[in-house]
Amino acid sequence: MRIVDLLKKKSIMPGAKLSTKADAIDLMIRLHDEAGNLADKEEYRKGILAREEEGTTAVGEGIAIPHAKSAAVKQAGLVAITVPEGIDYQAPDGKPSKILFMIAAPEDGDLHLEVLSRLMTLLMDMELREELLKAQTPEAFLEAIDRKEKERYPEEAEAAGEKQESEKDGKKEGYRILAVTACPTGIAHTYMAAEALEKKAREMGYSLKAETNGSGGAKNVLTPEEIEAADGIIIAADKNVEMVRFDGKRVYKTNVSAGINKPEELIKKIIDKEAPVFHYEGAKTTNADSVGKEGIGHQIYKHLMNGVSYMLPFVIGGGIMIALAFLIDTIAGAPRNSDFGTYTAAAAFFKSIGNVAFNFMMPVLAGYIARSIADRPGLAVGFVGGSIATLGCTFANVTGDASAVSGFLGALIAGFVGGFIVLLLKKVFSFLPDSLESMLPVLILPLLGITLMGAFMCFINPAVGAINTAITNGLNSMGSASQILLGCLLGGMMAIDMGGPFNKAAYVFGTAAIASGGFNIMASVMIGGMVPPIAIALATTFFKNKFTAEERKAGVVNYIMGLCFITEGAIPFAASDPLRVIPSCVVGSAVAGGISMAMGCGLRAPHGGIFVFPVVENVGGYLLALVVGAVVGMVLLAILKKNKTER
Repeated sequence: MRIVDLLKKKSIMPGAKLSTKADAIDLMIRLHDEAGNLADKEEYRKGILAREEEGTTAVGEGIAIPHAKSAAVKQAGLVAITVPEGIDYQAPDGKPSKILFMIAAPEDGDLHLEVLSRLMTLLMDMELREELLKAQTPEAFLEAIDRKEKERYPEEAEAAGEKQESEKDGKKEGYRILAVTACPTGIAHTYMAAEALEKKAREMGYSLKAETNGSGGAKNVLTPEEIEAADGIIIAADKNVEMVRFDGKRVYKTNVSAGINKPEELIKKIIDKEAPVFHYEGAKTTNADSVGKEGIGHQIYKHLMNGVSYMLPFVIGGGIMIALAFLIDTIAGAPRNSDFGTYTAAAAFFKSIGNVAFNFMMPVLAGYIARSIADRPGLAVGFVGGSIATLGCTFANVTGDASAVSGFLGALIAGFVGGFIVLLLKKVFSFLPDSLESMLPVLILPLLGITLMGAFMCFINPAVGAINTAITNGLNSMGSASQILLGCLLGGMMAIDMGGPFNKAAYVFGTAAIASGGFNIMASVMIGGMVPPIAIALATTFFKNKFTAEERKAGVVNYIMGLCFITEGAIPFAASDPLRVIPSCVVGSAVAGGISMAMGCGLRAPHGGIFVFPVVENVGGYLLALVVGAVVGMVLLAILKKNKTER
């Protein structure tokens, strides 16, 4: 996000005549309001003043950067003023502030931190400070920042020059189409959808920029100017994204798989003006459900995957630490008794910390499902519901009952019910006047929401706990034949849609099984997800005549993706030839899952691929399952696929 993208000429006032800090704040808020950055000026003012109460935003050396992250911000923006005489902004060094910027950032995300960081980097340049103080016009002020920003970040200026359209043939400057891609885990689908959309747009002769909401945060973020200039926006996401910035624009909402498989169709929706105009609805700052028609099933899936995506780091980190504890005690020759896993000091450390992380699984799952449904007020209600599911609280025993622990199933219910409890309470208290509305998210919703959630969970825990226990007992009592069939089923599901609902259903089942000791189930799930990319990579290596030159190059990468348990690497091959690739991969994964179960393989870490093989129970059998499954998939691909004739 470049400073010059947020700062408009009409938002700059050089040479302001001010005498107090309050005058400066009033002026900068007025500039934000006149620039159209604010939905509610007074609410934004409260945010600025609240931040100043925490401590002055003057950083010294004549610079102050007041800022607020607020729901009252309509679009991210920046204003700037210079006060040659200086004002007392309570700077740490006691010097008067002469250059002031004010940041207005939407409530979701950390845009204000990014802008603060960049501003401070630029303003360390004494020459730039002098130029800004000498600037007599907004144009001169903006030109000075633009020049320094290009010097400091030349790669951005070059990229912007390559991607921006010139104003020729009646075409507008900027990107004609924008996109936002996001998937629950933010690993492969997010970037594959962005690449597919950008590539197809180039082929069709259009300019398209895609923002990716991946596991490392939003990248290639869309600027307000780009949004304003674009014909429309494609949202290809399986989780909620920030929507307030698209108010008044044509927006087409779909799932991330459509971004990978149907990029041309989505682009035409924008070009042909078939996408509906999105209207921001106040508090729903992250909800895009009003854009396009979204089925109930997809909404449920999206909320569930939102919870799962936040849960995974706790499960993976904690699970691997617990697995390392058992590995350490195994190497140390510890006796297989109740102390196994904590016998040595090193093992006890890993297991204790791992248990702490792992125990957050249920509360985080429930909390972020509720947040996905009801925004931030749902978070506390969901967390409490997930914790009660873990403790097994009932009306008969409010401190917790082991027989009433509802576990993963209870946390799922708590997440969805918690979200809808908050939505209901919002409607019930919608009559509150504006003066009391601020009490809703900080007092009324948490208090009543948590109370209702506690009563609900105490009521259902005995029944859900009984169901949970029955499922666990049923899995434990399965005969060897039934277990092998279950392993085949779960392994095959991982390859049906390679990251889609079937894949995620099997994966969620595997992670839930870990909590109840079903380590063999997780082992079948992961091995089933590793097979498709490896089978394809082997086929491109040993049966080159079945693939194009481009596919053979991509096939090599699939070795890495498969070994890292990234099933999505197989998607491009499956999309180009689904009738042959998907059945081959499903059979290979099913064989691997069945062998893993038959060999008694167990996995306490719910991710990691080959990197967690050292903590697998019966790693030899696990390697055998992977090799056999991948070879079966490769052979079937070689039989089913036709030879490619290249010109």
